[in-house]
Amino acid sequence: MDRATEHAEYGERPGRPETGGHEATGRTGTDDGTALELLVHGVGGTTPERMLDDPRTVRVTGDDTAAVFRRIDDADAETRPGDRRGGPVPEAYVWCNLTSGNGSRALWLLLLPFMVVNLAHWMRPGARHRRRTIRLHGLLVRLTGLTLTVLLVAAACEVALDLTAWQCAGTRACAEAHTWLGFLSPDLSHHGWWSSPGRRLALAALVPTALTVLLWYLSHRTWSEYESQRPMDRAEARPTEDDVEPVALGRPGFWYGRRLVARLRAAHTAAGFLTVAAAVGTSAAREDRRPGGPAVLELLGWLFNATLVVLAVVVVWVVCRRGRSERRLDRELDGHLVRGLPAASIAVLVLALVYAGWSRPGWSSAGRLPGDLTFGGITLVQGLLVLALGVVARVLHRSRPDPRTALHGLGGPAVAMLACALGGVMSAGVAQRVADWLGGTDDALPGPPILLTWQAAVIPPLLLVVVALLVWLARRTWVLRREETAAVEEEYGLAESVRPRASGRDEEPEPRDAARTLRIARTRAMAALTDRAPRVVGIISTVTLLLGAGALAGAFATGQTPARAARDSYAFVAGAAQTAQALGSWLIGVGFLLFVTWGRRAYKDASARRTIGILWDVGTFWPRAAHPFAPPCYAERAVPDLTWRMATWTRTTGGRLVISGHSQGSVLAAAAAWQLTPSVRSRVALLTYGSPLERLYGRWFPAHFGPASLASLHREVDCWRNLYRLTDPIGGPVRLPGRCGPEVDAEPFKDPLAYGRTADHPLPAPILGHSDYQADPAFAAERQRLLARIGPEVPGPRDC
Repeated sequence: MDRATEHAEYGERPGRPETGGHEATGRTGTDDGTALELLVHGVGGTTPERMLDDPRTVRVTGDDTAAVFRRIDDADAETRPGDRRGGPVPEAYVWCNLTSGNGSRALWLLLLPFMVVNLAHWMRPGARHRRRTIRLHGLLVRLTGLTLTVLLVAAACEVALDLTAWQCAGTRACAEAHTWLGFLSPDLSHHGWWSSPGRRLALAALVPTALTVLLWYLSHRTWSEYESQRPMDRAEARPTEDDVEPVALGRPGFWYGRRLVARLRAAHTAAGFLTVAAAVGTSAAREDRRPGGPAVLELLGWLFNATLVVLAVVVVWVVCRRGRSERRLDRELDGHLVRGLPAASIAVLVLALVYAGWSRPGWSSAGRLPGDLTFGGITLVQGLLVLALGVVARVLHRSRPDPRTALHGLGGPAVAMLACALGGVMSAGVAQRVADWLGGTDDALPGPPILLTWQAAVIPPLLLVVVALLVWLARRTWVLRREETAAVEEEYGLAESVRPRASGRDEEPEPRDAARTLRIARTRAMAALTDRAPRVVGIISTVTLLLGAGALAGAFATGQTPARAARDSYAFVAGAAQTAQALGSWLIGVGFLLFVTWGRRAYKDASARRTIGILWDVGTFWPRAAHPFAPPCYAERAVPDLTWRMATWTRTTGGRLVISGHSQGSVLAAAAAWQLTPSVRSRVALLTYGSPLERLYGRWFPAHFGPASLASLHREVDCWRNLYRLTDPIGGPVRLPGRCGPEVDAEPFKDPLAYGRTADHPLPAPILGHSDYQADPAFAAERQRLLARIGPEVPGPRDC
């Protein structure tokens, strides 16, 4: 291939003038043309030895969490550039410990609802001139995240305060069955000091308080370990606040959200403490408002409730006041707010414990704590927020429509609805299991709030919808498999093609193998199901919203569990209600136990821990913009690492580089390239394979990985080549518009490499799918053509 043809294929105009030079890169020294090949692995991770294909590697920079490795022979390649004329210096960036380093991270499964609602923040559609609407979108998601924190702490209060301290300890039969509660029981302790209802509640409040402290600690510690890496300062001019950058991921402060995370952490921590204070203090205040109570305590109760309302308003104001600051590297910290708001909430909590523990002769625990109103209010607010978010997302999508966007811009609201459903299922699951363990919902104890029982009862109908979706997916797979069968036969020439022998004579056509053909076609059909995910998510979230609304209406309209509410109706309705309630309670409890068991197994089993690490690779790529208690964002460490490495290489050597990313590594590579200054970015070539850049990120996160953003990246880097297979369920084409598309996307790799046994493949070739792209000879050819473009000259602008 001549140089002009090669330039045209990779999107560069031949004969363009050199620009940049030493001044553009900020480099000192001579331009020796040294090139670098920076390899970035994908989900699940790997070893530097395997990435570099050499058992002798050395860490050249980084730490035990994330580091850059080289072959020992290349450790000092910068000092002897003349030895590298045969090819670039290979380096491997290993970041797998950011997501799957130790067993304790399996416990982050309990933070799954927080992670999901944080994803909803980043799923907003792309928009033009809709800054206020964009801010409203972020505000609604942050408020939804706040309700999830309140829901989690309220569930802990329900278990510890209501079911355990209020109901079980106040019932003789339950306290006798659980002797460890004997000192809290008025009957068993002979009205001991701790047997007062207020003191029982104050003691049990230590459990949700400890949970809130644990969430605060994890958020603070993970920020220090993962997200405190400051991106490099840019020497070039930055846009003003009134300017709009074409790519949000290129903004200087995108990967440094310290100020917002600190504010949200203070607000959510305060919300947790205030929830506990409300659960303890409002029960005592309600007792003091009864006729004949002490006037002083009644006044203190009113003052306590007013203080709770004021601080709750402050918490909501803090969440609403400020979103992300991305257009500059914001190093400020709202110190007074970060320290003062949690301290004030702790003070109110301490006062609530003292107030509730005050002696009140004649006070006894009966029935439930007022949890129905709490959980019902949270559910109602969440539903309204999701509906409002759907309206805002639709407005944004219509301002800049893209047919490839998932759910026509409603991906964020759908995912936010699923986050609320996960939070509700986890809360109801814990409450139902604890209630059954302590005494049951219909026998010794009143049980959890009615709404939680209704929410459990709608689980079976939801599962029926899921089963129907699985049947539809199975049928769709069968149809696609039939279509792919013909495509496989045509691709491998099972009937028509005749292959030449080495002697020049023709061979017989490839013999058909029905099982082999079916296996390849089925793998392709299964891989294509990834593109059906938006429809599945949309249907499940819609059904969840409708069932949740029905459960809320049923709980408030009847004030009874579904089985009791339908007891006097038709026999079929009564039986269905009783079955749904019993089956739902069982399913929600078993599901939660399986969830916890999976986390415990992952703590002990390295292979299971690796699987959970893969889930976090996808779910924790984005910064914590909506919920500070979500698992930490590894990209806030990985992207600055890659940006610093590429910038310092070009500055030190004057050479150019190829950043080669597989799977999630390609997303990190693109994000790091956007963070480079234009002069450095123009010296970078991009090789992606098995990449979800458009197939997953482009469809679900259109504001950041939409067609305009990917086209901008293609224009600004030296060149870009994307490789994929039809059997890959994750990677796919980039689909750039116009003539840019074929320049970036190669023809899909053949998988398997050979249909039957051949001279080159005497043993059956495996179906590789998402892995081992380097095993294909076409990969080596594409890589070599890309590396051949790396020279000392600096590329100039292109048309697309």
